[in-house]
Amino acid sequence: MEWRADGILLGVRRHGEHAAILDLFTAGLGRHMGVVRGGASRKMAPLLQPGAQLDATWRARLDAHLGSYTVELVHGRAAEAMDDRLALAGLSSVCALLSFALPERHAYPALYARSLALLDGLGADRWVEAYLLWELALLEETGFGLDLASCAATGTTQDLAFVSPRTGRAVSRAGAGAWADRLLPLPGALRGVPGGDPAEIVEGLRTTGHFLSGHLAPSLGDRPLPPARQRLVDLIAARAAQPRSG
Repeated sequence: MEWRADGILLGVRRHGEHAAILDLFTAGLGRHMGVVRGGASRKMAPLLQPGAQLDATWRARLDAHLGSYTVELVHGRAAEAMDDRLALAGLSSVCALLSFALPERHAYPALYARSLALLDGLGADRWVEAYLLWELALLEETGFGLDLASCAATGTTQDLAFVSPRTGRAVSRAGAGAWADRLLPLPGALRGVPGGDPAEIVEGLRTTGHFLSGHLAPSLGDRPLPPARQRLVDLIAARAAQPRSG
């Protein structure tokens, strides 16, 4: 059994004295594990950083086996993000959530393309908005998508301001009524409206975080979300709390 593909390196763990097991996310094969001989060596370890784009060839005697990788570095992203604490936290969160949420060997080509674009745009203007929408796409791909098109109570598409924490459906201000304080926020950024400030992004992440931890995680055995996500949220929140210049 053999295949070759480009992929995003999601994680690495040591295997024995010198080898490493790679968790690679590809467009056509999804998450796929494999052993790299010498992957823990001083020569290879700096290249095998989460977020790296690899040209990988996987081989195994049988498809069900773990198999082995030979890899070449196409694009190392971690080093580029090293001077930008927020971008590095974003890279870590993307890789950790993909590894956490996706089953092995199931293809998610649309999510792969979106993840690739997000990682290549880390640090650019408005990338935190793109990250928020990426979490929304992750929920959709894993079966926990939100329905933000119209109000669950009235059917209107106007003045949508909340999300039901139980159903994931949008709710308008009028439809919320006395229940507004029990609902999650629906900022414009979560509906793809550009120009959201950091505080609005934090509100959106509160909502996606509820469905990641309260709906997706229980379906995976109720494991806690990767700490990398909370580190990113904390950094964005700290930026939102800073006074605006001028």
